Amino acid sequence: MNEELKKLLHETIDQGLYQIILSNARKKDGLVKVKIRPVMLKGMLMFQESIYRETKVFHENYRETEVSERIENYILHDFKQCEIEHTNMKAIILSSKKGKVTVKKKYDIGQSGAAYGGRPISMEHNRTKRYILQEGTPVPFLIDLGVQSADGRIIRAKYDKFKQINRFLEFVEDILPALLTDREIRIIDFGCGKSYLTFAIYYYLHELMQRDVAITGLDLKTDVIERCNQLSEKYHYHKLQFLKGDIAEYEGATGADMVVTLHACDTATDYALARAVKWKAGVILSVPCCQHEVNKQIVCEKLQPVLQYGIVKERMSALITDALRADLLRAEGYETDLLEFIDMDHTPKNILIRAVRKEGISERRRREETDKVSEVADFFHLETTLQKLLQ
Repeated sequence: MNEELKKLLHETIDQGLYQIILSNARKKDGLVKVKIRPVMLKGMLMFQESIYRETKVFHENYRETEVSERIENYILHDFKQCEIEHTNMKAIILSSKKGKVTVKKKYDIGQSGAAYGGRPISMEHNRTKRYILQEGTPVPFLIDLGVQSADGRIIRAKYDKFKQINRFLEFVEDILPALLTDREIRIIDFGCGKSYLTFAIYYYLHELMQRDVAITGLDLKTDVIERCNQLSEKYHYHKLQFLKGDIAEYEGATGADMVVTLHACDTATDYALARAVKWKAGVILSVPCCQHEVNKQIVCEKLQPVLQYGIVKERMSALITDALRADLLRAEGYETDLLEFIDMDHTPKNILIRAVRKEGISERRRREETDKVSEVADFFHLETTLQKLLQ
């Protein structure tokens, strides 16, 4: 067994663990994923394992040594990916077909428990979900946007939106180490819509994390922009502004530290990503939507028996689109991941592209990565907007 993995498990299988998620199953036998978290049972620290098999969930509790052995076995035989979230670190483990284990990323957060904003981790057997914006704590923008009541209760019809906002803030929390601390952080939200997330990001960074941040939200709807600016003035958010404009034609900034897009329709996402690359933005968080471009172009004789089914073609096209986007960003010097944004029960548009810029990429490496994308595109007889924009 990989010694680095053993050491990592030794450091994280304790009461400081938030959760472990094993995913990307090797076999199609119904096993979907496994979640592991610490619980206190009769005064004893145990680890609850939730096994997701098809549409059912099974729970078992194990001691520290037992759960470590089970995780090792899962990584070697059942899953290709393992994510560990701990108060002091976060790590992603990848396991190849041949059983080679690699600790791909490891973020040392520090000794203060800052990975979870200093909030203690509950050991209760039936603990509630940890949210950055807590239910029961009134937040002005959530009240005005109809998510919370005046006393902080979540409006029942908006509970999914509340979970979506918190999930996105978890991704922002993850990339905080990549954002500068010695000057103002500049963020642009392309296609901000009603701006639930725009306000949430500003509130989290400015109010909770005390960071110097300036955010611009861009959208085409005049009434929405006016309403959002009114709310921004009401809260005295002096560095949060909303502008009317088209993503493809926006020239109102010369750079940004982070670019955000949530459900920017079809190729609008590509224009936002291309602009972020041009600015050399340090972080990109993008949840695409309504991806028609590849669906209209894709042709593959060998896959025609599969592509003849409309729903299969549509979903394959969306996945191919996002995978190519991630690969193109990698060619531009970004470390990229495709992550589950929120459960499919809440929205089918659930893939988030996370890209963090790394220092320098050689022209040779860039060409190699771009050529790989071109090979895939040629195989499916397509050319994407992002390919053209980054040429």
